[in-house]
Amino acid sequence: MTSTAWFVLLIAMIGVERLIELVISQRHIRWALARGGQEVGGGHYPAMVAIHIGLLVGSVLEVVLLGRVFVPWLGWPALVGVVLAQGLRWWCIATLGPQWNTRIVVIPGAGRVTTGPYRRLSHPNYVAVVVEGVCLPLVHTAWITAAAFSVANAWVLRQRVTAENRALQLLDDVPAGER
Repeated sequence: MTSTAWFVLLIAMIGVERLIELVISQRHIRWALARGGQEVGGGHYPAMVAIHIGLLVGSVLEVVLLGRVFVPWLGWPALVGVVLAQGLRWWCIATLGPQWNTRIVVIPGAGRVTTGPYRRLSHPNYVAVVVEGVCLPLVHTAWITAAAFSVANAWVLRQRVTAENRALQLLDDVPAGER
């Protein structure tokens, strides 16, 4: 199998992983809504979905159409970055449990999670997204996709983190005895 075929397989595996995330997310959204959860700040969501799809599609198209080659000194460390990003992402999902989803849903009375990776960072999943967005395309030197995703992702994350911080403030404003 060629390095390009291996790369396309890697992208397909990440795509399947994203679909699994969406299934889990939908289950968790139903759980949150059943407990009075309300979605907030969802205006950026379609753009976020589009750029994440663009990351996967753009990575493959750039490699295939522009003949990008696998460069070991770049590709292997980038692959390690992808694997570490996936590990961090799933640590976040496991830590948040049913409170994790791809939307921003505030559940009345739910407290802020401060364990696992949230012990040190407010938004560790976004660290995983940034690392993956740079590393995944660079596994096969798709630098244009890495740069384009990074710029678009910075724009979306600015909106997302602002909305999420407002939602977390709502949780912080609830007295501990009422949670």
